[in-house]
Amino acid sequence: MSKNYITAAGAEKLKTELKRLLIQDRPELVKVVAWAASNGDRSENGDYIYGKRRLREIDRRIRFLTLQLESAEIVNPSLQDHSKVLFGASVIVLDEEGQKRQLRIVGQDEIDPQRGWISWKSPMARSLLSAKVGDVVQVEAPGGRQEFEIVGIKYESE
Repeated sequence: MSKNYITAAGAEKLKTELKRLLIQDRPELVKVVAWAASNGDRSENGDYIYGKRRLREIDRRIRFLTLQLESAEIVNPSLQDHSKVLFGASVIVLDEEGQKRQLRIVGQDEIDPQRGWISWKSPMARSLLSAKVGDVVQVEAPGGRQEFEIVGIKYESE
């Protein structure tokens, strides 16, 4: 199994979702399915059929979250070497057109493109890892090779 790097905040978010599914969502749905089953014929009972399907989805998500948390390796970005890009870094890059972008390298379960949070396994992050301010990195993108200059690196405490 490969490493599942994650920040403490990301792990907490997964734990919160798992707890909600186990303590709130699943028990409520079990009650609905039990009520629907008590109504008799289950073959045309929409509440029962939908409830069972939703219960399977919740159980699948619970298994996924449990495995993710079991394999999680929590990394505190503030403890990283601040002179180079490592997991948890917020990196300010300058593209070929002179546009600045800020990207944060996070775990796969924390990806948020709207906020510029990219997976440490993504091609962009892989090209940035271990680079320092002033370095120019090349990224193979669907539209071709692109170059980015690293103009800033910062690590936020959690």
